[in-house]
Amino acid sequence: KGMALPQRIAPPERICMDWQQRQRPGAGLFNLGNTCYINVILQCLTHTPPLANYLLSHQHSQSCQQQGFCMMCTMEAHVRKVLCSSASAVLPGAVLRDLKFIGEDFEYGRQENAYEFLRCALNAMHRACLSGRRDLDFSSQGTTIVRRIFQGFMKSRVTCLSCQAVVDSYKAFLDVSLDIRVRASSLITVLEDCVTPKQLDQKECFRCSKCKKKAAASKKVTVHHAPRVLTLCLERADQRTGTKINKFVEYPEYLDLRPYMSDTAGEPLLCSLYAIVVHSGDTCLEGHFFCYTKASNGLWYKMDDESVENCDIHTVLGQQAYLLFYAR
Repeated sequence: KGMALPQRIAPPERICMDWQQRQRPGAGLFNLGNTCYINVILQCLTHTPPLANYLLSHQHSQSCQQQGFCMMCTMEAHVRKVLCSSASAVLPGAVLRDLKFIGEDFEYGRQENAYEFLRCALNAMHRACLSGRRDLDFSSQGTTIVRRIFQGFMKSRVTCLSCQAVVDSYKAFLDVSLDIRVRASSLITVLEDCVTPKQLDQKECFRCSKCKKKAAASKKVTVHHAPRVLTLCLERADQRTGTKINKFVEYPEYLDLRPYMSDTAGEPLLCSLYAIVVHSGDTCLEGHFFCYTKASNGLWYKMDDESVENCDIHTVLGQQAYLLFYAR
């Protein structure tokens, strides 16, 4: 299942991937009781250079005619408050107040998952750019700043093992979830396994359009169009047992996406790590989230709710990461 690849991935307007303003790291965020999952995602989005550049320019709010809640306007105000305030910590009040508009299943005061909040926050921002229609998500049409920054396309090639016919399909993605249970000593190993062709399970009935019969087939999934910002989720909840996977998975500061692309020829496609989210705790249903972000001054900081402390890259690369953010 998939879709035809759009003829134009994004509008031709330039998106600046480097910080347009150099300043101190953002302020910390107060935790009002189990809101650490919100704080880490807000900090990672605030320190995403192309998104921050756009929000600080007020391009959205200057033309926004939306009545009531608007996630883009909320994020504009939040990012400016965090990056421009002289306070050591601020309250993400607007986000907490309108939490139900961001994700209907979120309940204030209850521990939630940072990854789910990220997906809902991006969807809410996307909808805000499309006049706030709540029935729209990333499967809907419409190119927005959120899509232009975070969206990529996967290519799925199914090969009939009887006649060697191939069928290609494409699927948009905002993030990539990676199974780290097996062969997961490093991110590179996991990604190599992802792009290795695998024979389809017999339950996945494949009828070849060329030889007109059910046949064994293999499938290879590659990145066809890389996003400007690549978000990787290292799945730390074992789907079979529900227990947390605490293993350390090595990840690089700089990642070359070229070996995992549909077209492996050409120049390296380098991405630079700029934020990670870490979950501490014995189970996936409880614990605490904190993050590390790279500020516009080029330095790394540990952001643990209201606490913001300088750190080095070796500390960042030594974490049991849950979410990884890489920028082209």
